[in-house]
Amino acid sequence: MGLFRIALANIEFPASPAESVALALQAVADAAIARADIICFPECFVPGYRSTANPGLPPDRVFLEGAWSAIAAAAAKANVAVILGTERIVDGGLRISALVINRDGTIAGFQDKVQLDPSEDAIYAPGSGRRVFQSGPLTFGIAICHEGWRYPETVRWSVRHGAQVVFHPHITEVEPGGCQPSTFADPANSFHEKAALCRAAENTCFFATVNCAIPGSTTTSAVVGPDGRLIAYQPYGRRGLLIADINLADATGLLASRYKPHESQGPDSAGD
Repeated sequence: MGLFRIALANIEFPASPAESVALALQAVADAAIARADIICFPECFVPGYRSTANPGLPPDRVFLEGAWSAIAAAAAKANVAVILGTERIVDGGLRISALVINRDGTIAGFQDKVQLDPSEDAIYAPGSGRRVFQSGPLTFGIAICHEGWRYPETVRWSVRHGAQVVFHPHITEVEPGGCQPSTFADPANSFHEKAALCRAAENTCFFATVNCAIPGSTTTSAVVGPDGRLIAYQPYGRRGLLIADINLADATGLLASRYKPHESQGPDSAGD
């Protein structure tokens, strides 16, 4: 099957919606220079993640569609598939989502965030359902931030449906009084990085988690192999693309395929 090169866009948090598009376009071009097959961006990178402290500008459907079109054109020019952390308006509600763009610039579809963090309830609406995507020899799923950290079934569902890699766009900002990590998954760090190791090992898949380059953030971007071992991580707060060459044949999905839920747990729905 050979090696497949992935890029994680560990770049600065955009200061404005317009800057988010400019940064995304540059990152796609940089991924092409690095000969990446696919690039994944952090959660809601376009137009920028909203919070109660930083709600941003009102949602703008016209802006979003224009941004998606521009980035799709860049993907086609670069011949790089794109997983774009974004938001979208559905039935009057705002959803956290990931837009998947094929290497030829066509749109493969969206994966909405199904399991919201409680802090997001006042801003975003949850999506429903999960799917996997294809890019050449790669089958992949997407679990966005909170749902990947705290709900293992969101990753397991994708692997049970053929995913060799589960991409994990997230955003983790500075936590006052929190640990200032220097080494990935150090025992003093938050639980998030240990969860990344577990998601890969418990499903025999690759797990690729991507954050913005935020000085003082408690997490960074990393790629974990199917045995739960760290392949690569980006130095904390340092801007750049994290590049990893992975052998898709190593992602057997064996442990995910052997999962049998207890009757009291119901089906392996992952929030469907």
